[in-house]
Amino acid sequence: MNSLLTSVPISPGAILPLFSHQVVSDALGLHGLQHARPPCPSPSPGVCPSSCLLLEHVPHYSRRYLVASRTLCSAGYDSNEKTFDKILIANRGEIACRVIKTCKKMGIKTVAIHSDVDASSVHVKMADEAVCVGPAPTSKSYLNMDAIMDAVRNTRAQAVHPGYGFLSENKEFAKCLAAEDVIFIGPDTHAIQAMGDKIESKLLAKKAKVNTIPGFDGVVKDADEAVRIAREIGYPVMIKASAGGGGKGMRIAWDDEETRDGFRFSSQEAASSFGDDRLLIEKFIDNPRHIEIQVLGDKHGNALWLNERECSIQRRNQKVVEEAPSIFLDSETRRAMGEQAVALAKAVNYSSAGTVEFLVDSKKNFYFLEMNTRLQVEHPVTECITGLDLVQEMIRVAKGYPLRHKQADIPINGWAVECRVYAEDPYKSFGLPSVGRLSQYEEPIRLPGVRVDSGIQPGSDISIYYDPMISKLITYGSDRTEALKRMEDALDNYVIRGVTHNIALLREVIINSRFIEGNINTKFLSDVYPDGFKGHQLTETERNQFLAVASSLFVASQLRAQHFQDHGNSRVPIVKPQVASWELSVKLHDEIHTVIASKSGPTFSVEVDGSKLNVTSTWNLASPLLSVNVDGTQRTIQCLSREAGGNMSIQFLGTVYKVRILTKLAAELHKFMLEKAAEDTSSILRSPMPGVVVAISVKPGDLVAEGQEICVIEAMKMQNSMTAGKTGKVKSVHCKAGDTVGEGDLLVELE
Repeated sequence: MNSLLTSVPISPGAILPLFSHQVVSDALGLHGLQHARPPCPSPSPGVCPSSCLLLEHVPHYSRRYLVASRTLCSAGYDSNEKTFDKILIANRGEIACRVIKTCKKMGIKTVAIHSDVDASSVHVKMADEAVCVGPAPTSKSYLNMDAIMDAVRNTRAQAVHPGYGFLSENKEFAKCLAAEDVIFIGPDTHAIQAMGDKIESKLLAKKAKVNTIPGFDGVVKDADEAVRIAREIGYPVMIKASAGGGGKGMRIAWDDEETRDGFRFSSQEAASSFGDDRLLIEKFIDNPRHIEIQVLGDKHGNALWLNERECSIQRRNQKVVEEAPSIFLDSETRRAMGEQAVALAKAVNYSSAGTVEFLVDSKKNFYFLEMNTRLQVEHPVTECITGLDLVQEMIRVAKGYPLRHKQADIPINGWAVECRVYAEDPYKSFGLPSVGRLSQYEEPIRLPGVRVDSGIQPGSDISIYYDPMISKLITYGSDRTEALKRMEDALDNYVIRGVTHNIALLREVIINSRFIEGNINTKFLSDVYPDGFKGHQLTETERNQFLAVASSLFVASQLRAQHFQDHGNSRVPIVKPQVASWELSVKLHDEIHTVIASKSGPTFSVEVDGSKLNVTSTWNLASPLLSVNVDGTQRTIQCLSREAGGNMSIQFLGTVYKVRILTKLAAELHKFMLEKAAEDTSSILRSPMPGVVVAISVKPGDLVAEGQEICVIEAMKMQNSMTAGKTGKVKSVHCKAGDTVGEGDLLVELE
């Protein structure tokens, strides 16, 4: 393998955002990094001199992209600063891989834990050691403290990084580690207790003079009390788990009935996800922005705010698109939010990376929402605009080192956007989970300014047991326009096959005029798509471009099929058919278009409903990505499937379109083909997603009304109520509580 340890000359005071090109390990064939960089020779803490950074020591950065401004030494590693010899990562997936990369950079050995179904996962292969901690269910593996503590003892790990989720905000886990003289890479148990409990954290926030949302400051005992409190506060209200986070255990209620349902579902989700079913209720601020402040504290009383992240694009209270900085905040509001966040951190002697979340109204009034005492999913966008490696800072602070930077040292350099790429069907409630095996997977890391944090590879399984996140796709630019354009290109060049994904939704969000203008709030998706997400709606020009590209692709595939590979010993002379042009019938969205295509070299001249276009490409049909030029407009498409009957699935502008292309003769004959009758779904209930049946509310013979709950399906820790589509009598029930069901499985039939 050729050496990649090439020193990159950088002008004095240059910053490298936390990106790197993908270094492939000969041994593992995985995302990886060289272990340690030479000591930083900077004479003054915080600023590295020219040529001090080596490109491969900054995780997942495109080699072609460097930003000149200033360098914080955090992006590198001083080998004279001793931390730990071995760290166990009590997590899985992309965040485990993310922590391992920084540990390798710092010369720290790593231990991965895994469930039995994760034995071949990327994070397991990246780590120096790996320990199985139980079967697939999280309660028996990644939440199994006894098994994880045994792994800590047996591997003699000196510290544990919990990542996010699972045990990252569990004070009992931190106490168990402390009892074994093992360092928990996070805040102390007091801060976890104080900030992890939403009721206590709200009281502390008030005491620290942090703006808070009006609400009930105690624990809600039952559904009746929930209704009484909601009436006192005034609808709408937010019901949420006291120990919650990540959108789990949260419901918005607009009336008494929704409050009762919300109490039931939120308490069940809270118990399932956090082992704590306590709930609180507070006023729901309609149409707010969700903006959070990244804080960083040490054990010496120092604390910084590292600017904000805009996280308003959400579905089911879970973030989908994040960016830093926020287009909405001015410097005065930013400073006020940052100072309040630091005041809260100092009130609990916070010593690690943490996030203070706020709701911000249209007049830039902001209210404390919660504090997450862990590394956030969206931390990469902060790393991009500040140059800080937050995982490295957490490790340094855990070892007892003071922060190396002052508040005045923290910059905002450029703009970063993160899209959470999920194995979800965006056409179902903006994203219901999908499961399957990744048959083909290519990240767009060769594009400039692109970072991908992932923990999967071709062949990885997306299962019902864990979060359906595939990766975090991050782009960085000198300004917001450049960052968004790079995200658009990255999404077009992202190859994901084998599972349904949300690329189409992500791309539509970032090109939406409201989003580009910054006119967003937490109801953005439901406001922009009131009838649900339908994919990209083609303009007439885009439709003609698509039809021209699809027709050219069809003809190119036909020509390839006719090609005879002559190795010089052909026994039968081949007469190549001479076709001047192809007259095609193309069906898209139940509309049939007449297309005439002719080929000259790599260019097709295509006439679509009277409009003429030229389509040029290499026509490499073996490649998952195809770059085409349509009358000077460059597009990247993906042909997902081609069938002998003329049916094709093509990803164009992020959305997958199904098209049927036939020759003129085949189209005339196709009229005589019988169409398969559509299934009558009014009397049946099928599972819209893979998951586990939590409860069945009916039995054969029961009368049900339209909209009545039939059963509850849990998928990726989220509970979903399935309701009757019409009034009728239950004919049969095809599942029971505890059953695992797949997407489309029959649950209940009505007469």
